[in-house]
Amino acid sequence: MEKPGSLACVGLGMTLGAHLTPRAQAHIGQADVVFVAASDPLVELWVQQMHPDVRSLQPLYGEDKPRTDTYREMVEALLAEVRAGKRVCGAFYGHPGVFAQAPHRAIAQARREGYEAVMEPGISAEDCLYADLGIDPGETGCQHFEASQLMFYHRRIDTSAWLVVWQPGVAGDRGFRRAATGPAHRQLLVDLLVRDYPLDHECLLYEAATLPIHPPRIERLPLGSLAAARLTAQSTLVLPPGRKLERNEALLARLAELDEAEGLAGGP
Repeated sequence: MEKPGSLACVGLGMTLGAHLTPRAQAHIGQADVVFVAASDPLVELWVQQMHPDVRSLQPLYGEDKPRTDTYREMVEALLAEVRAGKRVCGAFYGHPGVFAQAPHRAIAQARREGYEAVMEPGISAEDCLYADLGIDPGETGCQHFEASQLMFYHRRIDTSAWLVVWQPGVAGDRGFRRAATGPAHRQLLVDLLVRDYPLDHECLLYEAATLPIHPPRIERLPLGSLAAARLTAQSTLVLPPGRKLERNEALLARLAELDEAEGLAGGP
């Protein structure tokens, strides 16, 4: 039997007022207390208009404070009110399950303790990226890596697909403490990427619009210029495909045999 108290982590979307779903708005309106983590103070003010008890999670961040500590404190703030028997809503910018550790951890912990806990999706930076850059991930495929993870581990890059590198502004941050890393760290990311791409490969720096009056940031630059580029916490690096798709002739031949046996034809 579930205990009194519940948790809903919802997405606010990326653009103020434009991306909130009816289900997310309902969770905000029906909660006893709402915690908000947003990228812009205006977004917090907007959420405060929907509920009389809105508490910001932003003060939990601190200079030189590990983000892992901040995420743990966010989880405890949410769970403390759930354990008190309240209906709690955590409202997070973008999608609450995308590049957001605290919502995942809070929901998992609440469920372990016997409380009802749900996640409601929101429009993420990835969704905006596809729309603003005109990318269809089903056309040639699309790989996504977080910049530091791409640097810390051996990963295979398929240059026939789009490559999306998230958070290049903190590339190489090993302690999860920094708001940004410098050109020397980013150069190591460039050195890694030029194993698969030429230095003059045209890339895009992308930032989704957070206010309706602002356009998204879309800046084109050669890969070799990335280390000196202006990057923020919201910047995303996008590399178009560097080569064409290569046909798998052996597998296509086997599929053709299967189709022929079934009386079918066609295909690539």
